[in-house]
Amino acid sequence: MEVKIDNWNNRRYQIGYALSGGFIKGFAHLGVMQALLEHDIKPDIISGVSAGALAGVFYADGNEPHKVLDYFTGHKFQDLTKLVIPKKGLFELSEFVDFLRTNLKAQKLEELQIPLIITATDLDHGRMVHFHRGSIAERVAASCCMPVLFAPVNIEGSHYVDGGLMMNLPVSSIRRICDKVVAVNVSPIMAEDYKMNIVNIALRSFHFMFRANTFPEREKADLLIEPYNLYGYSNTELEKAEEIFEQGYKTASEIIDNLLIERGKVWK
Repeated sequence: MEVKIDNWNNRRYQIGYALSGGFIKGFAHLGVMQALLEHDIKPDIISGVSAGALAGVFYADGNEPHKVLDYFTGHKFQDLTKLVIPKKGLFELSEFVDFLRTNLKAQKLEELQIPLIITATDLDHGRMVHFHRGSIAERVAASCCMPVLFAPVNIEGSHYVDGGLMMNLPVSSIRRICDKVVAVNVSPIMAEDYKMNIVNIALRSFHFMFRANTFPEREKADLLIEPYNLYGYSNTELEKAEEIFEQGYKTASEIIDNLLIERGKVWK
């Protein structure tokens, strides 16, 4: 079941970005958005889930994509999380919430320079929620809250986890209100090598299930960008943010340039 918040979906926008989940690979979103910006493809609204919500909120807050990397420079995974006795999750996101509050100019979604829709999963009621209003930090954290790894985020009495459980590429949330939608999927399904042990088998199965819901969303986009050069990055390697950014930038630049040469346009 999908819950719509407010009346944000009654407006009309020319271009929307739909940004997927992907944990550390989310820095590739910034590279893709930098390439899009340089080709004058700018969003009037952004829809983000998990890592896409994180990349999207810094852009929507008025930062040029390549400048967002500065906020994360010098930080490690441990700086943004707190290891706890695992009752609800291995880590809590209170430090991450504080990081967002400190580094974002806007504190509420309705204060952002570009409208941002954040998708999360309501764990208590088993439904998808698209946040459009309210405190940014808690809602981004909720959308990024991978189950088991992180303890669910409590917002107004309900517990939320990663929006990617139900919609890891949030095109549908803005499709009807946008003339064109750019979908950026930094977590395409790839059958890379893996270790044959119980932990890796479980994680691989989880990721396949997590990403499978992107298939119908991909078809709804007018421009799809999927970096396939992000294999091998550990989810805790914040120090690789710039390298991941460059991979996204390279992929998007090549896709856009090739489309312009072959079709004379980037849209379907």
